Amino acid sequence: MQPATNHIHLLDPKANYDAFLTLAASLLLEATPPDAIQWQDSESGAASLFDPTRTPAELADLPRLETHTSKIAERLGRKGKLTAHHADPERWDLLYRIAYRLSHGCQRNLLGDILDPDTRKLETLAHHVSRDMHKMKAFVRFQRVRDAQHENQPEQYVAWHRPDHRIMRLIAPFFVGRFGAMRWTIFTPHESATWDGQSLTFGEGVPADQVNEHDQVEELWKTYYAHIFNPARIKINAMVKEMPKRYWSTLPEAQIIEDLLKDAPARVRRMIEAQSTSAGATPFLPPRNVPLTVLAEEAEACAGCPLSEMATHTVFGEGPPNARIMLIGEQPGDEEDRAARPFVGPAGQLLNKALAAANMSREDLYITNAVKHFKYIPKGNTRLHRRANPSEIRACKPWLDREIESIDPDTIILLGATAGQSIFGAGYRVHQSRGQHLTHPNIRASIYPTIHPAKILRAPKHEQPQMLTEFIQDLRNATT
Repeated sequence: MQPATNHIHLLDPKANYDAFLTLAASLLLEATPPDAIQWQDSESGAASLFDPTRTPAELADLPRLETHTSKIAERLGRKGKLTAHHADPERWDLLYRIAYRLSHGCQRNLLGDILDPDTRKLETLAHHVSRDMHKMKAFVRFQRVRDAQHENQPEQYVAWHRPDHRIMRLIAPFFVGRFGAMRWTIFTPHESATWDGQSLTFGEGVPADQVNEHDQVEELWKTYYAHIFNPARIKINAMVKEMPKRYWSTLPEAQIIEDLLKDAPARVRRMIEAQSTSAGATPFLPPRNVPLTVLAEEAEACAGCPLSEMATHTVFGEGPPNARIMLIGEQPGDEEDRAARPFVGPAGQLLNKALAAANMSREDLYITNAVKHFKYIPKGNTRLHRRANPSEIRACKPWLDREIESIDPDTIILLGATAGQSIFGAGYRVHQSRGQHLTHPNIRASIYPTIHPAKILRAPKHEQPQMLTEFIQDLRNATT
């Protein structure tokens, strides 16, 4: 069905997410279907329904508007907000379509269905924006600007960065928190942000050649970077992918990276060989009490065991940081390694099915693995899964300990032998502990062991229905 021409909405590309939510709420309260609307970013000078001079009352004179707006924001969550800042012109259509399905399609668990095309698209766009923000945090370099006519004025710093998406309003508060004592302006092609020591304002974007690129502290930064350079935190093959060359012109350290990397492989091997088996991931851990997002970012650089050199990604846990239930699996599989997300392959799909049958929402759970890297044997174009050995499980345990400490769940569900061995040691056996509420002296949560869903998939076809029924019952019993 073609969109109705009388429902075209022009949106300012720099519009804030709250304005979109208000407009979407007014349309949803009128039960306006997605195919009756054509969302467009406005061209320069075009009228926009995100005009800041317009009030919500002008958009929809409905008493329930504010309440419904809050509900939509809650349902879309952080991924919805991230997606709104993506460069994809179809993002507004996607967000409204998902909001409509959540509100009018009786699909409250839509965002837990990773096989749904809209959910997968939302996950992908949100991940792109999140990675873009991560790169901006890593690659922005402030340069001191001196004004000979105002020598008594506080020093001003500028930086120029070229993100892939419109993330300035998302990321600016981070720089306020990190560099609040400075007065600075960050320029991007889309938008600029200025912090004067008291307030944050936004302005138009500018090209790179209009920014003063004279860096008074460049040599100092190069010296500092050379001293803190850790070869274990660098994967040479992935470096260009993670640090695209378009960022290099703003990075003083890029000029010395080649020299620092020459001896990196040998230095990494020496570092790993020098570590005791019990140290494992410990040297790569950030300080205690950091946010879970920081913990996940730091885990990406872990080289605490040889598995880090095999895997494509570090697959950290995901879920609410205040989740009451935590599921611990064994290790990522092939699909998880490629997607950098836990439980997205066949075992993950079966787990989602079992969770739904047990009246548990994946969105409410924190799901992780005892081992964060995929272990495999290459066979042609296939990567054959191998179980992590005890030393690899011990090496990765510091990350799991920090996750448990950060989440502080009421219940931990152990999926399979590796998860149990990570908590209770090499002597743990699933068949001896399954179905019991266990305790651990260093963990507040009640610990409930069961099988891994992959065990059901490996079983003979005629045994799978009964095994699945028992597994679902285990999930129900875990919280009773």
